[in-house]
Amino acid sequence: MSDTVALLTTSTHTSGTQTLVGEKVKGDAYFGQTDGLHTIAVDLNGFIGKVVIQGSLEDNPGDNDWFDIQLSDGEFAVDVSGKITSISVESLVYTAGENSRKAYNATGNFVWLRANITDWTAGTITSIEMNR
Repeated sequence: MSDTVALLTTSTHTSGTQTLVGEKVKGDAYFGQTDGLHTIAVDLNGFIGKVVIQGSLEDNPGDNDWFDIQLSDGEFAVDVSGKITSISVESLVYTAGENSRKAYNATGNFVWLRANITDWTAGTITSIEMNR
């Protein structure tokens, strides 16, 4: 299965410090898929704030059934022994106006995913989309 769904559509900051939680969208595990690969595209314009992608393993998640998902952008680190590890983050934090469209991978058999925006003080979220 491969289709693109919106975690958040265009949203513009209006005033003060805002928060925004997107609607839940079905992840791989909802459909019985086992590869668990989700690609997230984050498109920002002048954005200042924090973007977190969250997942749930529950069929009908409540407020406390969500956890932050590790995101990887394909960057790797090599230590002195030659070991290669993927660099990943739980949140995307921007303290100066961010203008970018970047892709991240999240791996896990998540039933549901959503975007959680906090500390939002400026700019526009053009879109946050997921390809599962």
